[in-house]
Amino acid sequence: MRFKDKTVFVTGAAGGIGEVTARMFAAEGARVVLADLLEDEGVAVTQAINETGGDASFVKLDVSSETDWRHAIASAEKVFGAVHVVVSNAGISGMVPDHENVDYMDRLTSVHIRGTFLAIRHGAKAIVRAGGGSIVTVSSVAAYCGLPGLHMGYAAVKAGVLGMTRCAAGEYARSGVRVNAIVPGLLPPMRTSVVSADPAMRKKFFETVPLGGTGGREDAANAILFLASDAAAYVTGAEVLLDGGFLAYRC
Repeated sequence: MRFKDKTVFVTGAAGGIGEVTARMFAAEGARVVLADLLEDEGVAVTQAINETGGDASFVKLDVSSETDWRHAIASAEKVFGAVHVVVSNAGISGMVPDHENVDYMDRLTSVHIRGTFLAIRHGAKAIVRAGGGSIVTVSSVAAYCGLPGLHMGYAAVKAGVLGMTRCAAGEYARSGVRVNAIVPGLLPPMRTSVVSADPAMRKKFFETVPLGGTGGREDAANAILFLASDAAAYVTGAEVLLDGGFLAYRC
């Protein structure tokens, strides 16, 4: 029970990596706050965790809204007393048909850049109040290389997530806050995926992955739990690749 007596705040927890991560933290003894814009889905996951012996609460959150962040963190502290870990996972896909769409560029920036910035800004303050802990952000292999069908803005925002992670790791280290990132490759499609949900595209991509096939959401969640745990107490500013060797082979 690595996270007994700890409170973990997970964004984008109504599905995908966020849901799996929230469930795994709960199984490891954590009190979990699930945050998402999708209220019905988020409440359903929260109820499922509680029905299986976990301790979870849901809060509706638009990660691009500072007002929502203030409310969400305050709610988490009111319900569970403190926040020790923040997982900034909420995101939208970069694999869309029009890779030059300007409106989508704005959405990517709002969710991934502003959302991650606010997660670190408000998460770090809460973690300092709790006496120390960890923030984990979610980037992508797109931060390092271009991919067919990838919106240019997605590459930019995911590189930006890594930049903020490195900067925050240095800024908050002496305050007892570690900040690290996971860097997934092509995992199971997101709710907003279009191009990357196409079986033919996925088959072609996986031919370039040394380990073959696709990683699972559990692989991402396992890395997040490690970075948030005491086993990673001397790890900050790190980027953990979860790409089956794709980037190593590509370089």
